[in-house]
Amino acid sequence: MNAPWEHPANREMIERDLAVLWHPCTQMKDHEALPPIPVRRGDGVWLEDFAGQRYLDAVSSWWVNLFGHANPRINAAVRDQLDTLEHVILAGFGHAPAIELAEQLAALTPPGLTRCFYADNGSAAVEVALKMSFHYWRNVGRQKKQRFVALENSYHGETLGALAVGSVPLYRETYGPLLLDVMSAPSPDAYTREPGESWAECAERRFAAMEALLAEHHEELCAVIIEPLVQCAGGMRMHHPVYLERLRDACDRYEVHLIADEIAVGFGRTGTLFACEQAGITPDFMCLSKGLTAGYLPLSAVMTTDEIYAAFYDDYTRLSAFLHSHSYTGNPLACRVALATLEIFAEDDVLEHNRELARLMGEACAPLADHPHVAEVRQTGMVLAIEMVRDKASREPFPWQERRGRRVYRHALEQEVLLRPLGDVVYLMPPYVITPEQITEVVRVAAEGIDIATRD
Repeated sequence: MNAPWEHPANREMIERDLAVLWHPCTQMKDHEALPPIPVRRGDGVWLEDFAGQRYLDAVSSWWVNLFGHANPRINAAVRDQLDTLEHVILAGFGHAPAIELAEQLAALTPPGLTRCFYADNGSAAVEVALKMSFHYWRNVGRQKKQRFVALENSYHGETLGALAVGSVPLYRETYGPLLLDVMSAPSPDAYTREPGESWAECAERRFAAMEALLAEHHEELCAVIIEPLVQCAGGMRMHHPVYLERLRDACDRYEVHLIADEIAVGFGRTGTLFACEQAGITPDFMCLSKGLTAGYLPLSAVMTTDEIYAAFYDDYTRLSAFLHSHSYTGNPLACRVALATLEIFAEDDVLEHNRELARLMGEACAPLADHPHVAEVRQTGMVLAIEMVRDKASREPFPWQERRGRRVYRHALEQEVLLRPLGDVVYLMPPYVITPEQITEVVRVAAEGIDIATRD
């Protein structure tokens, strides 16, 4: 296959793109050597450019697409809703899709999460949860509680509050003066486990630091925020569910809220509908987005408890109402798409199907564990990551300036596969409609890309 940016049909769109667009999470100068691929249409796992070349979307278009592009069942729901109601203000008004979706989310999320607050995207959901936790403690007379705890290597979004509880060094160094002062605890990341130590033992050992932090600072803490089981943007680093069990117990004992950021890991990604289920816990706030609308429309939801809700329920003159709104809060089209997404989960036994796909992914990638420049192949459900390193024995990474992962990305595009490594971590997070044969092909391309990328 020729490089997609060499085709005349693509070149025209690329030129128009680069004349006006500023792409996210991108050094635009990079596009001088590797232009953006203009996409004309999508179908199932495939994206098609203007020259007719296809790319297997092995990363679910930034982890949002669950059931394939242009899914006929979801398309039908959008068309039906378009003829009924496209949008209405959600302050003082309501509508059936928002009500029905909130009812279903309350039934599906862990027990006790009975109240649903809508926002527009994942970062906004994190902002809502942070503000709601802070405001709760203010409303109940605990004004000293004003700070938050996050894990090392965490990522929770890119608005200022969400950035503050993340620990991506580049973001913190760039925007540090604008951010809240947040406490940091060691991550239970199993990649850092000691020789002979299990994932569970690593999580238990790492929790000791969190316990000490909560014991010392709980009177000033609003909440701990965590990405359950997988720190996705932090290199798909994974941890054992026992950490969540210990954290829930400690938050209860020290009267600190627990915020579960399930934006990337919810809706079947980790093997259960929600990652928290694997620890048998209910957080005080659960942030949902991405797969909630199967990659169709922006929508997020924060699920919380009746206890939290009651702290804001009072006479207007007490000025205790929660202060947060977006123009498109609870958009009917987005809510209807989410309902269609949940309907597919209910009708198609998606989780059982995913378990088989996850098994096939694991088997196909297992030989890569022996690659001389692969430190680890790790997996949680439908998330699989391959960590490229310079030295396998010491796990010394390649210098980040060499951008080895970018070489994998380029090779994959030339082989009709969309992979977008996180630094030097090659990962698979495909739509749930991928076939076994397509998994085999994606792994073949990834393995070739790793061979090419790790050559001196």
